[in-house]
Amino acid sequence: MPLAACHKVPVLVLTDTRLVLYHGGVGIIRSLGRIGVPVYSVVKDRFTPAAVSKYLTGAFIWHTERLDAQRFLEGMHTIRERLSCPAILVPTDDVTAICIAEQAAALSSQFLFPQQPSMLPRMLANKKELYSLCKRIGIPCPDTVFPNSLSDVDEFVKGALFPVVVKTIESWLRPQGARTTLIARSSERLYEIYRAAENRQGSNLMFQEYIAPAYGEDWFYHGYLNLQSGCCMGFTGRKIRSYPPFAGPTTLGRAVINDALREQAEALLNTVSYGGIMDLDYRFDKRDGRYKLLDFNPRIGAQFRLFEDAAGIDVVRALYLDLTGTKVHRSVPLENRTFIAEFHDMAARLCYLREGGMKFNEWCPRHKEKIELAWFCTDDLFPFLMMFMRLLLRVIERLLRTSHRSKPSNAEPRWVKMRSRSVTPTT
Repeated sequence: MPLAACHKVPVLVLTDTRLVLYHGGVGIIRSLGRIGVPVYSVVKDRFTPAAVSKYLTGAFIWHTERLDAQRFLEGMHTIRERLSCPAILVPTDDVTAICIAEQAAALSSQFLFPQQPSMLPRMLANKKELYSLCKRIGIPCPDTVFPNSLSDVDEFVKGALFPVVVKTIESWLRPQGARTTLIARSSERLYEIYRAAENRQGSNLMFQEYIAPAYGEDWFYHGYLNLQSGCCMGFTGRKIRSYPPFAGPTTLGRAVINDALREQAEALLNTVSYGGIMDLDYRFDKRDGRYKLLDFNPRIGAQFRLFEDAAGIDVVRALYLDLTGTKVHRSVPLENRTFIAEFHDMAARLCYLREGGMKFNEWCPRHKEKIELAWFCTDDLFPFLMMFMRLLLRVIERLLRTSHRSKPSNAEPRWVKMRSRSVTPTT
């Protein structure tokens, strides 16, 4: 089946609707919509950037934050009743990925998704469980401690080397607006972070060894694996900048073939019998020459559009073709590709300059390099414009120290009919 063929099996993009300005969902809609796939998405409201993409077939307004299993299944049943046939599920956040795996028995007759051990995504997304797994099976990772009380913090500080990375163990339990990763550059800052989170998150924080930029590099592996069909596709790349600096999502990334890292990541995937799309974050430690696993995200990564092979296959297209019965042949990934999250990278660059992390023209896109932008796209401008307007509104609200009051949450998904679109499939 040619890549540009018009496919009939729909796709449903599931996302944490608190993340209104999430470019990964827009990337999924564009990637599949361009080859004629009917794409539906869960959105927070009609003015979510993803909801105005010309490649989106339809949307469901559904506030997915803090979903329990019962509400999730009820909402998914409502969506299935609206769709004409079983849809392929693409989770973009940990919560929905966990719900799909744990409720697979109830969902498998209504939706399509790769099969795997039901508790695996929850275990991999939980950083404490992931650390225990790495120690048990011999996967390199930074030294980490898990304080349960202020006295544990006192004991840690006695021998700690600063800076220290502070992370949320279960990111889905963090308070709204709180960051999942912070860098404490002193013991005073470490105590401040812990005390601020102690009442809200309990023992949901961990302290991780900081591998400084002078002897460390950030890498990631994006892939798709289906043990039942034997389909396996993987890509490796460098994280050049992030926002917040050194502790946030990728704002500038580059596709780099790294066979050693790819083999290490895929050995882990096969060991734990993982199935589906994944995004793994690594830190290369030049002191011992090892790639150390930082995070295992059991869902698609926001910068997945950085990667393609010569046939135009990215991880979400691999998932789609595999689950619709088309054999996906592994080929050599394309290099000379750069991903930029425009506005966030502008902020990141200023921070890196201020901290002396790089010169102004360092790590700019190279000549003849294919640039993949997170938002701006000449054939689909509305998500970019909507993102810009919402970002501007957010800045104004912060300057005025006001906050927009959201309407009561939608307990049930509400169908939003999109305007009719005529899209010619392309490669």
